[in-house]
Amino acid sequence: MFLELFILALLVTIVVFSIRSGKRTVLDAPVIIHRPGQYHITIAPQLGCAQPFIEQIAARFASSHPPQGDLPSLYFEVRDPQVPGAACYLLAIAWRGGMLYCQAINPPPLRDTDSYLKALRAFSEAVLALHPLKPPVDISGVEQLRAIVDSVASQSNIAVSRLDQNG
Repeated sequence: MFLELFILALLVTIVVFSIRSGKRTVLDAPVIIHRPGQYHITIAPQLGCAQPFIEQIAARFASSHPPQGDLPSLYFEVRDPQVPGAACYLLAIAWRGGMLYCQAINPPPLRDTDSYLKALRAFSEAVLALHPLKPPVDISGVEQLRAIVDSVASQSNIAVSRLDQNG
C-alpha cells in the first residue's frame, strides 16, 4: 500500500512539474539588449517574445549599407502571434549616431485614433533624449529601414502597420 501511494505521489509531482515548465515566464521589468556599436533595444515587460523579431530587424539592418546620416524615428503597430496576451504592440525604430535604437511597448487604451502614435512617440523620445536627431537626415535610409521591417515581418508571418504620419 505504501509503495503504491509513493508511486502515485511521484507521478502527480512529475505531471505538475511538466505542466509548469511549459509556461512562459513573464518578466516584470523591461528587457534591455545593448550590442555596442550595433543596436540598443528596449522591450516592455510582457513583450519578451517580441525579441527575436526585433533582433532580426536589427541584424538585417546591420548587414545592409549603413545610412549616411541619422534617421528619424519610425513607428509601427505590430501584430505578432508569437507574443501571448497582446493583440498588438508598438515598435519605434531610429538610427542615431551609427546605432540602431528600437523600443517596443504595450499599447495604451485607445482613446482616439492617434493615441498609439502619441504614446509610442513620447516613450521613444524619452529613450532617445541623449541621442537627438542630427542633420543630415538620410531619406533613402528611411525607406531602406521600412523595407527591412516589412521584409522581416512578411517572412515571420507578422502583420506590421506604419503609425508614422509620413508612411
